[in-house]
Amino acid sequence: MSIQALIDELYLEPVYGLSQQEKDQKILPIINALTLKHEECCEAYGNILKVRNDSSRIADNIADVPFLPVRLFKTNLLSSVRESEQLKVLTSSGTTGQQVSRIVLDKDTSVYQTKTVVKIMQHFLGKDRLPMLIIDHPNVVKNRQSFSARGAGILGMSNFGRSHTYILNDDDMGIDWEKLVSFLEKYSGGPVLLFGFTFMVWKYLIQALEKTGRRINIPNGILIHSGGWKKLVEEAVDNETFKSRLKAATGINKVHNFYGMVEQVGSIFVECEHGHLHAPIFSDVIIRNPLDWSEMPANEQGLVQVVSCLPLSYPGHSLLTEDLGVLLGEDDCPCGKKGRYFSVSGRLPKSEARGCSDTFQENRP
Repeated sequence: MSIQALIDELYLEPVYGLSQQEKDQKILPIINALTLKHEECCEAYGNILKVRNDSSRIADNIADVPFLPVRLFKTNLLSSVRESEQLKVLTSSGTTGQQVSRIVLDKDTSVYQTKTVVKIMQHFLGKDRLPMLIIDHPNVVKNRQSFSARGAGILGMSNFGRSHTYILNDDDMGIDWEKLVSFLEKYSGGPVLLFGFTFMVWKYLIQALEKTGRRINIPNGILIHSGGWKKLVEEAVDNETFKSRLKAATGINKVHNFYGMVEQVGSIFVECEHGHLHAPIFSDVIIRNPLDWSEMPANEQGLVQVVSCLPLSYPGHSLLTEDLGVLLGEDDCPCGKKGRYFSVSGRLPKSEARGCSDTFQENRP
């Protein structure tokens, strides 16, 4: 059976309904097949495996799958498809002078990325497209050929909304009050979807409302947000503080953070109502000891490794990030979702800041 056929079968399964053992049986053959595919089609990846001097490319479990450091994509354009098959190149956000990751997508990988986001987010949002407020400005999605991580995230989430309204001005990132008030007058009586990157929501919505003494009322709002917490941690803002001040400023009760990265399509880990990040059917997470790369037990902090079944066009199916996290358990979260769940606790000390919102510059996104 082809890799695509195996991936297609995943869409028939519940997103969070399989036990970890059942899930492993589904995704391990796909991950092993991707290792073989990328070894054959990406010369650089093949050379890396040769240097590892590992004669077996077929792992017995997910933790044994070879992984690449995520930073490698900042210095190398790794592709497993011909240039003519490249549909687009995603780039991560970065500060001035900082290297950015470049991720090659072909048609199949791009389609799977979209289908996966839909499958996961419908679990939290339902199937109806909701009126949508975007905590950003429209120019961030202007270039459709070379997306930034922010632009790609916004376009992906836009599939779940209608009446898309960007509420920030391009020139000063201030709130466009006329747009916001008009939107709320029309839609605030029913469910409303809000999306933005974490620091953008914090600074340009929550703090902006607090500074002006204004409050908006979106009692049926659902906020989806993502991005690193580095700047918020520096301001002593944790997840609970973020949620409580959001509620005070907007009336929003339902908030779902999600963890993901441009370097690995298919890895979208959404926060449940208990504040735990969950691995869906398409991906998984492993926590590793940064001293010897061994797998860490639950409740001990280590480096986050993410695994995805979807990267067909580049060798990004198993990546070691520079984020610190803790595996909280598997199959037993109080929310009822099966599989592994975890938390992300920060960045590896001295590692380069990266991400969508952490690297926002005052003069230009």
